[in-house]
Amino acid sequence: MRRVWIAGGALLRSILVLLAGLVPAAAEPLPGDFVYLQDVDSSISQDIRYAGANNFVGRPLKGYEAAECVVTRDVARRLKAIQAELRPRGLSLKMLDCYRPARAVADMLAWSQDGTESAAGRRYNPVIAKSDLFRLGYIAARSSHSTGAALDLTLMELAADKDAAFDPAKAYADCTAPAALRAPEGSVDMGTGYDCSDMKAHTAAKDLTPAQRRWRNELVAAMARQGFVNYAKEWWHFSLPGAATTTYDFPIRPRR
Repeated sequence: MRRVWIAGGALLRSILVLLAGLVPAAAEPLPGDFVYLQDVDSSISQDIRYAGANNFVGRPLKGYEAAECVVTRDVARRLKAIQAELRPRGLSLKMLDCYRPARAVADMLAWSQDGTESAAGRRYNPVIAKSDLFRLGYIAARSSHSTGAALDLTLMELAADKDAAFDPAKAYADCTAPAALRAPEGSVDMGTGYDCSDMKAHTAAKDLTPAQRRWRNELVAAMARQGFVNYAKEWWHFSLPGAATTTYDFPIRPRR
């Protein structure tokens, strides 16, 4: 009888080991006061660009193990309030980047200094050499994104057609071209694509249509009502002054 119990115990242990390999373990809790935005407001659209190939590097950046928007709890609360204001008007926020691991910031910097140009890079940097991006302030050695209090985002119309998908094999026009020729972004036309290193991407750029200017003003105003400040060289970048100073380097992992 004792031998049967041992065999049964061994079998049970084998089954448990097998199940452990099939069922994902619970995700590690986020450090500090960080939360997944999806857990606070699932209606806010997310297209976390550094988790895929649709960005100026052309691949996922280090630390982006999941396409999830991670922010501090206070930032998430403010975004939820902005979304509540936008939705009755048929609009939604669309998150493009949120918390950014410090290792991803270092990855960007290394890319900018590797001495090679790429098709993906030229789409985002049509007139600026990648070696000048750091000097001109488009890439930094330290990013406020790593505090969880900085965001890249845009607006989208809830009724708009969102079927167009990014095709990495397609030769899209650069980020300053008309929206129909650029890579699809499923958002309103702000005059340039996201992450465009060009003067036309400066929030107050002159070479915009009235509709593009209106959309930029709409985004800036909506964010300002919750205390966010825009970065003048990037219409998509906003931060919450004084909200956080500590930078983090934990990877972005899938929600459970």
